[in-house]
Amino acid sequence: MSKLSVALVQQSCTADKDLNLAKSIENIRKASVLGARLVVLQELHAGPYFCQNEDTAHFDLAEPIPGPTTELLGGVAKEFGVVLVSSLFERRAAGLYHNTAVVFEKDGSMAGTYRKMHIPDDPGYYEKFYFTPGDLGFEPIRTSAGNLGVLVCWDQWYPEAARLMALAGADLLIYPTAIGWDPRDEDGEKIRQKDAWVTIQRSHAVANGIPVVSVNRVGHEADPSGVLPGSQFWGSSFVAGPQGEIIAQASNDGEELLIAELDLARSEAVRRIWPFLRDRRIDAYGDLLRRYRD
Repeated sequence: MSKLSVALVQQSCTADKDLNLAKSIENIRKASVLGARLVVLQELHAGPYFCQNEDTAHFDLAEPIPGPTTELLGGVAKEFGVVLVSSLFERRAAGLYHNTAVVFEKDGSMAGTYRKMHIPDDPGYYEKFYFTPGDLGFEPIRTSAGNLGVLVCWDQWYPEAARLMALAGADLLIYPTAIGWDPRDEDGEKIRQKDAWVTIQRSHAVANGIPVVSVNRVGHEADPSGVLPGSQFWGSSFVAGPQGEIIAQASNDGEELLIAELDLARSEAVRRIWPFLRDRRIDAYGDLLRRYRD
């Protein structure tokens, strides 16, 4: 079946984990009623984006995988008969934590995991303090909804990650995300940042001839330390087709359940007229393995 109905859950989050998950679950239920076969949640959807400051107490938010939240979400996927992409703070061992996407098959089983590979360290995004870079590589997760090339947030800026997922047989790229503006930025800068974010992901669709699904959180979240003005997450979750065309896009300031239909068979047709994989000069790309050509 080449047609795939996908749902994106764009929501705001608070410190109340139960409330956040209840909101997500209600949207998953609605998505299933609307015919979605694949539902994607945003990055770290169970709580606030805690990486705005460095505080060892935040490690208490992490949990093992499998664990209580994966047990809950697996049950939800089974109840509503959907493939579900979630994003959790994984406690792998004492002092060893990951930013991990977990994918559930429609029967509730865990289809696979992906640990975020690229970890940022910027004002308001101090992720290197919390997350160890992933060690599972760029491997699509095979599900009844297709081979899902799941990546996470900062990964979305790297064409290498998208390409490796495509070369491994991903049918689409999925980016659970938490990105926003510094409220102090002037309006022009905000527009440039969001446009760049959309453009780079659309370019991955074009370069690889497969759809892209990007799900961002929304709303203002305060910096727990009070040092920074917090982040205004810009929402704008979207789905792009294999030529980069926008199929559906959410608002930048409200919670939203976005539904889009993908025709996965189009990827074959697009790759036949734009055969980028055929024309790659793999014999001449060795320098890509260098940090920089001095």
